[in-house]
Amino acid sequence: MIVWEKSHELVKGIYRITGQFPKYELFGLISQMRRCAISVPANIVEGYGRKSNKEKLNFLNIAKGSLTELEYYIDLSHELGYLEKEHYTELVSARITVGKLLHGYIKSF
Repeated sequence: MIVWEKSHELVKGIYRITGQFPKYELFGLISQMRRCAISVPANIVEGYGRKSNKEKLNFLNIAKGSLTELEYYIDLSHELGYLEKEHYTELVSARITVGKLLHGYIKSF
């Protein structure tokens, strides 16, 4: 599934980039960003494994919520000076792509 692949790539980007954040953010912003990023593909795949459309949609909506949460953390990280413009642009672009794909996948139900 393309939406899962792109969300998986986003997780790897989040891990790579947050590895450069200040170490004092390890149990704060880094942890929060990584958790909600991982939640997106994890909930997509969990929803995919469910039998009913209602169950599938529930997990896909959780993934959508996690993606929205991640959007805030990306913006905050940029405002705090933890993300260089290049990394910020990369993450925003990846998040938008995943959001569009996820929206389309949800609408297919």
